[in-house]
Amino acid sequence: MTVMKTSKNDFASAVINLLRQNTLAIACVAFGVLSFLQVPSARADFRACNKTESTVNIAVGYRDGAEWITEGWWTINQNTCDTLVSGDLPSRYYYLYAVQTDQKGEWDGKAYMCVRQKKFTIRGIEDCVARGYERTGFFEIDTGEQSSWTVQLTEPVEQGTGGR
Repeated sequence: MTVMKTSKNDFASAVINLLRQNTLAIACVAFGVLSFLQVPSARADFRACNKTESTVNIAVGYRDGAEWITEGWWTINQNTCDTLVSGDLPSRYYYLYAVQTDQKGEWDGKAYMCVRQKKFTIRGIEDCVARGYERTGFFEIDTGEQSSWTVQLTEPVEQGTGGR
């Protein structure tokens, strides 16, 4: 039986030659792994940012196909944001109702939808009171068919004062 001895240099040379032959394949694999780890995926959402000095509770309404949906409540602290609808936006128009928890102000409008005091998802906007809900006015937001949108809530204007 013959025992073959190889030096460390022979082994290192063999590894280097193998790597040289497969450099392109290794580079492609490394680039692919690094690209996957470093590039964040594009994300489309409907978000609200609270730019006030108070905590705000928010409800959102939108059309999903033929059905109206209202959802709430998101509690957003001052100078923070939250996602109200995740993913690509299913609708062009969104409706918001928001109120400051210290009761200093609210954001409302003339589009009436159903809400309730505790967390909710309500399908349909008709007969709110008959179905055990409250009827509240929401303001309209036209996203222009964008895939994502962020609403900035600033201090509400006090009526009759010309603002503050």
